[in-house]
Amino acid sequence: MPAKPVFPIKIFYDGSCSVCATEIEHYLRKDHGGKLEAVDISSSSFDPEPFNIPLSTFMFELHAISSSGQIYRGVEAFWAIWQAFPSSTVYGIMGTIINMPVVNPIARLLYRGFARIRPYLPKRHECDSETCKIGRKQCRIQLGGTMIDLLRKRRSIRKFTAEK
Repeated sequence: MPAKPVFPIKIFYDGSCSVCATEIEHYLRKDHGGKLEAVDISSSSFDPEPFNIPLSTFMFELHAISSSGQIYRGVEAFWAIWQAFPSSTVYGIMGTIINMPVVNPIARLLYRGFARIRPYLPKRHECDSETCKIGRKQCRIQLGGTMIDLLRKRRSIRKFTAEK
């Protein structure tokens, strides 16, 4: 089991990946204590240099870095995020299960499989800057040939045909 994280932790996620951004947005909505900080590594303003981790490594798998400097990658990063919710029975059980000697290698293998197909998953498209950041009122993603606008305030979805 990795060392417990010292909060707040920074979560380094690919904001252009619709699956990744949706997952991190879920955790940020639950975080009422300011224990989690999201960093969009797909943003042109992101500089990996201070962390001594190449951008390609950040892009390959989820990273979380605690205030103490402890680095968590992949499955361990999810475990570190779940530690931000100590009163959650679900995250507590998931954290225990994911660290079991038989389950952990399987979870790592499955995560590596996901990491390999992630570049082929639907991408978020530009809103009004270089990336669609979590927390924007409106964001676009493309599914097949259809553009979908996600309007967060009204929780409605409107379909737009892709511009050609």
